Amino acid sequence: MEYIESVHNDQIKTAIKLQTKKYQTKSGSYFLEGPHLIEEAVKAGVALKQLFITENHQDDHIVKQFYDQSIMISDQVANHLAATETNQGMFAIAPIPDVSLPAQLTGGWLLLDAVQDPGNVGTMIRTADAAGFAGVIIGVGTAWPFNPKVVRAMQGSQFHLRLVQAPMADAIKQLQAEQAPVYGTLVNDAAVDYRTIQPTATFGLIIGNEGAGMDPALSSQTTANLVIPIPGHAESLNAAIAAGILMFHFVA
Repeated sequence: MEYIESVHNDQIKTAIKLQTKKYQTKSGSYFLEGPHLIEEAVKAGVALKQLFITENHQDDHIVKQFYDQSIMISDQVANHLAATETNQGMFAIAPIPDVSLPAQLTGGWLLLDAVQDPGNVGTMIRTADAAGFAGVIIGVGTAWPFNPKVVRAMQGSQFHLRLVQAPMADAIKQLQAEQAPVYGTLVNDAAVDYRTIQPTATFGLIIGNEGAGMDPALSSQTTANLVIPIPGHAESLNAAIAAGILMFHFVA
């Protein structure tokens, strides 16, 4: 097995570049950090392109499975690759899946309209996974789902559901072609209490920007706009919290 001890090695430089959207898009790959994420990838049948490990992981079953793709690295290199304070001794390069809009949308779909915070995006994707959603539509202005911060927040959920990058209008049109309701979250006089909505097998749920909310132009394309009653004194809910409440209502 090849051993790399310098942070100036070309393969290490490439791995660092894979933490940027520009290079991810160019190479069709992204970076995974830690045994948990890599284990989830392997369970999902992802063919890892490269695996970097420190000496204490050399007997791991994943290394045995991907021995030809494995490279041992020094602790110095591992610390250089790690985005977290303590490196976990295992990193991988994985292929970016197809993120194009599929010909048919069935099941529950979360549509993210300009949700900018990577932590929120990752949390929403993870929650959609937990709620049994079929996939998440990444709209214009929404954080790139393979951003390292999003990847950490997803905790492997990208391997359990479909991630799609598409304009909101295209996704809504596709759902409407399936005769599926599409629910917005624009707070206005016409908004209805989410608890009055009867869940259906296929549907779309739009969550808007953290500050500005959902694009008002989308409201004319929705079946209804939903509101979560707030009995307390808080002005609003965090976008990821609101998304979680609504998602679990639709799968109850």
